[in-house]
Amino acid sequence: MRTNKLLTTLAVASVVLIGGCNKVTTDPNLFPGMPSGTMSAVPKPQPALKPQPLVKGAVNLGVAGDFVILSQAGITDVPSSVITGNIGASPITGAAIGVPCSEVTGIIYQVDAAGPLCAVTDATKLGTAVLDFGTAYTDAAGRAYHADAKHLNLGRGEIGGLTLAPGVYHWDNNVTISTDVTLKGGKNDVWIFQIPGTLNISSATSVILKGVLAKNIFWVVGGAVTLGTSSHFEGNILGWTGITLETGASINGRLLAGTQVALQKATVTMPPVK
Repeated sequence: MRTNKLLTTLAVASVVLIGGCNKVTTDPNLFPGMPSGTMSAVPKPQPALKPQPLVKGAVNLGVAGDFVILSQAGITDVPSSVITGNIGASPITGAAIGVPCSEVTGIIYQVDAAGPLCAVTDATKLGTAVLDFGTAYTDAAGRAYHADAKHLNLGRGEIGGLTLAPGVYHWDNNVTISTDVTLKGGKNDVWIFQIPGTLNISSATSVILKGVLAKNIFWVVGGAVTLGTSSHFEGNILGWTGITLETGASINGRLLAGTQVALQKATVTMPPVK
């Protein structure tokens, strides 16, 4: 009899103990009614994170942004061109600035007194601008991009005829624009085009903006840049080597070059800041 009572007591105690271990919790991290002991094994699903944009903002051009044309090896011109904005060359001598004062609405900066008579000598400002150009180039060229068909090697380097949304685009080699290309978005949207090779836009071809500001577009080019005859371009060109505007070509943007900028009866206009 005593043995049976002892067994009954132990059974009741076991039920109470088991029930206590599986106590239902109101922890918000668990499904309703889930025992607390299983929390680490089956967590409550959390809302999916929204994808974050890769473009964290426009590229900071620093003092280089004060120039519509900045060259490290000189500026040549087949007259007459029309330039709106400041231009300058460094570390090359001012004698390498072959643009007459009459073609520039803005200030011509030089490192010495060998350039155009109207030029302002300011080697310090020019030196800072060149350094800032290098920093901006490195920043833009290093921005992350989506490794998908829309952003990596789009069109195998031929983007003519396309309409492009904001973002970072990367190619492994050259880019050609053989027909009009359109950039469509809002006034605060940013485009960065990373091109380690050359960039060429064909004659009588345009970059067209829809709701977009040219100041927020950055073409980062390792090779030579050529804007064909009577073509029209938009945005800031950060060219590690030379930039050439053929006869009648125009740009609403900046020409910032690691070597020479060559103009042929071209129109270069500083993009509005707003």
